[in-house]
Amino acid sequence: MEQRSLLQRAIARPEFGPFVLLILELIVFTSINHDFLSADNISNILAFTVELGLIALAMTLLMTSGEFDLSVGSLFGFSPVLMWTLYNSGATSFGVAFVIALAVAALIGLVNGLFVTQLKIPSFLVTLGMLLVVRGTALFVTNGFPQRTWNAGDLPLANILVGTFYVGSFRVYMSLLWFAAVAIVLGYVLTQTKAGNWIQASGGNPNAARARGVNVNRTKIYLFMLCAVLATLAGIISSIRTSSANPNSGTGYELEVIAMVVIGGTALTGGRGTIIGTVLGIFILRVMRNGIVLIGVPGLAYNIFIGAIILGMMALHSWLDRRHQEGT
Repeated sequence: MEQRSLLQRAIARPEFGPFVLLILELIVFTSINHDFLSADNISNILAFTVELGLIALAMTLLMTSGEFDLSVGSLFGFSPVLMWTLYNSGATSFGVAFVIALAVAALIGLVNGLFVTQLKIPSFLVTLGMLLVVRGTALFVTNGFPQRTWNAGDLPLANILVGTFYVGSFRVYMSLLWFAAVAIVLGYVLTQTKAGNWIQASGGNPNAARARGVNVNRTKIYLFMLCAVLATLAGIISSIRTSSANPNSGTGYELEVIAMVVIGGTALTGGRGTIIGTVLGIFILRVMRNGIVLIGVPGLAYNIFIGAIILGMMALHSWLDRRHQEGT
């Protein structure tokens, strides 16, 4: 009975469904193409995972608090344009340009948070407007063209962010270590700290949270700022890796990030979030994108698979929630 109880508790966890789905993906793609689990292919999957993954980690906390941020994709494209424009023009050093880009992102997140908490405008509308403002600014500044390429290899900060090293024949990007560090820190914050309790309470029942002394508005403002900063960091990492700052970069990323978070088990209505589930959701989508191309399925079919995964995982989460409420 005790073993059965442990199994039931494992199945009831929101991370169980994503974990099973990820294992099934790995089995299916490996059985079709044995090169899927090669060192080079896994290294490529991990390299691309970081950029959307950083945004998804922050979005998990924000969605747990009951809000969304649709402007993260535009910040992904705008911030590298800002940083490299400052650096390439000789206005600042690379390090200063990097800090300025992060500071501007934090300011944009602050504006989002103030509009949502002080003016009581839904975050969907606020961040949709900010998406257009930020993306439009990037396109206007660059006339719609990518910034010129450069050699970032001699910049120490660039190597810290995106440098590579090898473990045997396996290539590891430094950005993967940053992703892992952020995941560990945010996972700890959400599950083991008072701030995490405030985040969950803000999304679960804001009025009750306020009655217990939780500063709901300040909590949400900080989370909007966190989303903006990590979206900027992700965009800068991508720009260094690809040697290009494209104002159109990140288009559609906001929806894919939300899909990762939702697939991982974070509640759309707020109040419940899981960093472990989000990490699984990140890998599910990135493995799917890589795997369908590797086995010969046209890349344009990617959205079909993602839509099916979202519908399936939502049905599973709904079923598990009902069983939990019924006590079975």
